Amino acid sequence: MVVEIDEQSGFCFGVHNAVKIAEEALNRSEKVYSLGPIVHNDMEMERLSALGLVSVTYEEFSKLKNCKVLIRAHGEPPETYRIAEHNKITIIEATCPIVKKLQSRIRETHSKSCKSKGQIVIFGKSGHAEVIGLLGHTDGEGILVSEPDDLKKIDMTRPVFLFSQTTMSIKDYNSIADLIRFNMRECGAADPEKLLRVHNTICGQVSNREPHLKAFAKEHDVIIFVSGRESSNGKMLYEVCKSVNSHTYFVSSTDEIDSRWFEGKRSAGVCGATSTPKWLIEKIRDIIREI
Repeated sequence: MVVEIDEQSGFCFGVHNAVKIAEEALNRSEKVYSLGPIVHNDMEMERLSALGLVSVTYEEFSKLKNCKVLIRAHGEPPETYRIAEHNKITIIEATCPIVKKLQSRIRETHSKSCKSKGQIVIFGKSGHAEVIGLLGHTDGEGILVSEPDDLKKIDMTRPVFLFSQTTMSIKDYNSIADLIRFNMRECGAADPEKLLRVHNTICGQVSNREPHLKAFAKEHDVIIFVSGRESSNGKMLYEVCKSVNSHTYFVSSTDEIDSRWFEGKRSAGVCGATSTPKWLIEKIRDIIREI
């Protein structure tokens, strides 16, 4: 049986950069805390924990003083930085540059939109670290939309500035934008384009992986998708593979591989999320080859 790795799978730039910054700090023998898991992958977190990285909750963070805390790729709201300054915490900045730019765009748009009674609407997962950070730049006035039913939170007679969490599906984002336009027409808007401004804020590395993974999944008899269970991006890209190849299986570790998946199969493809380390994808490939 042929076993092939998708070479485009593995850490995106933002996660790769955050892990590199963490490793460099740990290599200097520094005591480093991470505000929340640096990456949504238990296997990678175990590796970094062995190097000395300590993940803390927000409650634990608020009690820390005179130490170093890494801000992960997801980014943080302004309040986090205010707490750090008050507690004399040195911030190790590892926010993804794309997320950092998005935070700035939302902050600037919110400031300008106040004059036109505009609404900042963010399409994303409720409770996701990146979304919490983005909403923090709206002075608590941002509207979170995760599904069509949430659109009732929006006043369709007022301007809407729509943004998306960087790791969402571009197809779902476009669908939400279309629904807002439809609802605006229902509320009497002659030209919804004048009321709705859609910002293209989904990461290119994420959106480009969707068509690529569809093609990759079609090329193989069976697909093993490797990702942490908590990864929003992982859940989305797994569904992309599953939509074109019913023999797609989600695994988080080597222990979850079932040899029966490969019976009668001639080829297997191994791929993963933007939060999946390449070393884990390669390890899964090697085990499948042994099978």
